[in-house]
Amino acid sequence: MADAEASAAKADEAKPDAKTLQILRDMANRLRIHSIRATCASSSSAHPTSCSSAAEIVSVLFFHVMRYKQTDPENPDNDRFVLSKRLSFVDVATGWLGQGLGAACGMAYTGKYFDKASYRVFCLVGDGESSGGSVWEALAFASHYSLDNLVAIFDVNRLTHSTALPLEHSIDVYQKRCEAFGWNTLVVDGRDVEALCQVFWQAAQMKNKPTAVVAKTFKGWGVPSVEDEENWHGKPMSKERADAIIKLIESRIETNKSLEPKAPVEDSPQVNISDIEMTSPPDYEASDMIATRKACGLALAKLGHANDRVIVLDGDTKNSTFSDTFKREHPERFIECFTTEQNMGMCYIRTSRPETAIIYTPQESFEIGQAKVIRQSVNDKITVVGAGITLHEALAATDDLSKQDISIRVIDLFTIKPLDAATIISNAKATGGQIITVEDHYPEGGIGEAVCAAVSVEPDIVVHQLAVSGVPRSGKPSDLLDMFGISSKHIILAVERILMQ
Repeated sequence: MADAEASAAKADEAKPDAKTLQILRDMANRLRIHSIRATCASSSSAHPTSCSSAAEIVSVLFFHVMRYKQTDPENPDNDRFVLSKRLSFVDVATGWLGQGLGAACGMAYTGKYFDKASYRVFCLVGDGESSGGSVWEALAFASHYSLDNLVAIFDVNRLTHSTALPLEHSIDVYQKRCEAFGWNTLVVDGRDVEALCQVFWQAAQMKNKPTAVVAKTFKGWGVPSVEDEENWHGKPMSKERADAIIKLIESRIETNKSLEPKAPVEDSPQVNISDIEMTSPPDYEASDMIATRKACGLALAKLGHANDRVIVLDGDTKNSTFSDTFKREHPERFIECFTTEQNMGMCYIRTSRPETAIIYTPQESFEIGQAKVIRQSVNDKITVVGAGITLHEALAATDDLSKQDISIRVIDLFTIKPLDAATIISNAKATGGQIITVEDHYPEGGIGEAVCAAVSVEPDIVVHQLAVSGVPRSGKPSDLLDMFGISSKHIILAVERILMQ
């Protein structure tokens, strides 16, 4: 009996009855109406045509395919949908076009390999953004890791912001490209709710491959005088025009019914990421030499023992960044993304290749927004601000200057945003209002400009900047630091020049 009921339910998913199909059409038209009303509230920019091309797709997904709890948008068992921002059931803002599928890959990988849960991930991709390489990086990643819980829906409506796309409605080309990337690819008329129900059901049956649904749509579909017309992207309609179009769309709605979403399968694990911290201080002694890239790799591996939700994504650099240490100790939580940095996303930490001296004790604590004063005396004449490799150059300059009975103060600006303006200003005032910033960065947008902004309202503080003045070269680190004027020697020259003035 149970098997018969399950078979009937699957049949309904693949081919809903006529009543359900009509409700889905009506829901799509209601979505169009809401889109027109919402976007026309703007006097300068709106996107009713983009919304209209995907209305049937969204209707079928939310009211027939996806499983979720309406009253609990953040329930971990809910299916995921990646599209845009400011909506309860939309997890990721993808205003930066081309990033949505990469985010969906992360969710799908988590669902399949970490949570081992039933929820599925759906990502709506525009044909315009699919011109970007990040989309194809994500396609390659999903195929490599057999993310069969992921469905990417390509809304191929032919038109982009200012013109037609190169492929226009060459649906077969989209299909062949997705297939070449190893995806199960289904082609569908994106205006046909019955056909959409069928392909989403087929996607759910696929194992060991992600599914791409290539939907042929028309920009502004269902909106008279706008449908499939160029130069409507991002343009609101006049109230009079919108009212007339809404009235016409309302005349197509045959029911006042809605559909309840299917309940999710409640099999997601309880996850705790509140205790991700080092279990003990680093095992380094002051003056030990270690490259920060190695220290970072060792710290990641140690964090992996503290919490089983710590994972590492690598861009084919594990044998250089020492993330292979994490891989050896936690292989199931190491994800090789290869050289697909766009798909990996924006997560950046800058470490150095050469070994440098340990300058802090293992017990030292660090707070975001609070810089460290690591050399100071009552006789300091100038404050030098550095970070990373240039901090060690500043310390070397301090040692050499002390032989001339010249004392300088050194600040480690390891935290740049937020900047510790109070520490910078108070120490500058204590050293005659003179600051030297030194950084292995261009002057524009670096530490020097950040410090200048922080002290801009202080009338008696002067900032002298040492930064990379030209295109970087290849060579020995010490030679390059000297060549671009950010070595300890050039810090000493800057100090002497200021004191002479």
